[in-house]
Amino acid sequence: MEPGNAPQHRTVLVRETLELLSPAPGEFFVDATLGAGGHAEALLSAEPTLRLLGIDRDRVALEIARARLAKFGNRFEAVQGDFRSLPDLLEARGIGTLDGFLADLGVSSMQLNDPSRGFSFRFDAPLDMRMGNSGPTGADIVNTYQEMDLVRVFREYGEEPMAKAIARRITFERSKAPIQSTGQLAKLVADVKRGRGRRPGIDPATQSFQALRIEVNRELEGLDRFLAETIERLGLGGRIGMISFHSLEDRIVKHTFRNFNEGCRCAPGLPVCVCGRRRVLEILTRRPVRPTPTETIMNPRSRSARLRAARRVGP
Repeated sequence: MEPGNAPQHRTVLVRETLELLSPAPGEFFVDATLGAGGHAEALLSAEPTLRLLGIDRDRVALEIARARLAKFGNRFEAVQGDFRSLPDLLEARGIGTLDGFLADLGVSSMQLNDPSRGFSFRFDAPLDMRMGNSGPTGADIVNTYQEMDLVRVFREYGEEPMAKAIARRITFERSKAPIQSTGQLAKLVADVKRGRGRRPGIDPATQSFQALRIEVNRELEGLDRFLAETIERLGLGGRIGMISFHSLEDRIVKHTFRNFNEGCRCAPGLPVCVCGRRRVLEILTRRPVRPTPTETIMNPRSRSARLRAARRVGP
């Protein structure tokens, strides 16, 4: 899809993100999942001296964001890459600490609405699902993984109650002919489920497609380690915001924030601390921030978004 013809993308939780990250004069932020640049535009507009580095592995999204944010001149830079390569990207630019960091871990509307990307079961298209342009596709995984590995993917990443039956059907069908399209996979899942294990109001293929997308893009791989490294990069007072769209991501963010929020772990009664552990983060969102009813009406895809934020308070 050409950048100029990209479908409209609605940025989620913009007001809440601005309030929690509260950019201040002269600060440096990273938007590690730049997408179409909605959050970056809001942050750069809110503080006229803010500088921001945007990262995304989607070439088309980067082109759209560059055009959208060109008005900010040298306050904005965009680079293609995986957010997990953040330390290398910062070191290459001589950047030591961050004042703010944001990652929106969801797949964008641009990707979902572009049939050629193969993310959505709403279109019959090649089963691709890659956010970038390298690595195995969804079709590669569906046609080459062992049955037990497919069960693991659907069960762990999609929380699909019928993972075993779906994996069994996939291995049977691909023995006759490869499964190459989103339509083939969606129909196969719907045939297996036939109303069983289905959440009201949600397409029967939703959980399986989510699971496959996570596996294709390694969305959970090293997320906890990446979060820890990013927190280490924050300067004192620096803020981090993470937007997730399913419980697995949110759980990792929650547990990592809690781990850095804990201080001394010595047994009660000791006269002095001997463990040396100090509190690093102050959690700004005791519960995840969810979209308002108005936002979910305007943008139904925002309904599963969860925002958690924290501030660095210790070494």
